Amino acid sequence: MGLIIDTNVFIDAENGRLELGAIPVLQTEPVFIAAITVSELLAGVKLAKTPEEYMHRHTYAESILNTIPVLDFDTEVARTYAELYAQALGQQRRSNLNVHDLQIAATALVQGYSILTTNVDDFKGVPGVRLISPYALQGNTIHEEQARYTPSS
Repeated sequence: MGLIIDTNVFIDAENGRLELGAIPVLQTEPVFIAAITVSELLAGVKLAKTPEEYMHRHTYAESILNTIPVLDFDTEVARTYAELYAQALGQQRRSNLNVHDLQIAATALVQGYSILTTNVDDFKGVPGVRLISPYALQGNTIHEEQARYTPSS
């Protein structure tokens, strides 16, 4: 199994709400980030309000990008994303549709990986994705949520 870390996990860690070293699954599973997470991290750097905040965010983002492998948004992921996006639009989920989260979900589905996220609600209704909340981890037990995903032919 592998694990894709959602951007909000890094944000919570950066803001002191979460200790990455205390999450057992990060020590036992191969970890990755989706390509869109690179964009989200770097956008956060660009949105810094002060030079000090910019330097802090830049250093933090680069430390992540230099240590965690990035999974590409390739053709297979794009096809899965298109299907998820079309399903979401067809189900009238526009009000809570987040295209970045759908890209992370598509990447996880193609790779067969789970997503570590502090916002499991962001992925509610996305079929087939396995979610792990770092706040729900108890010792070495992983609490996962999973829905069924069946790609159309």
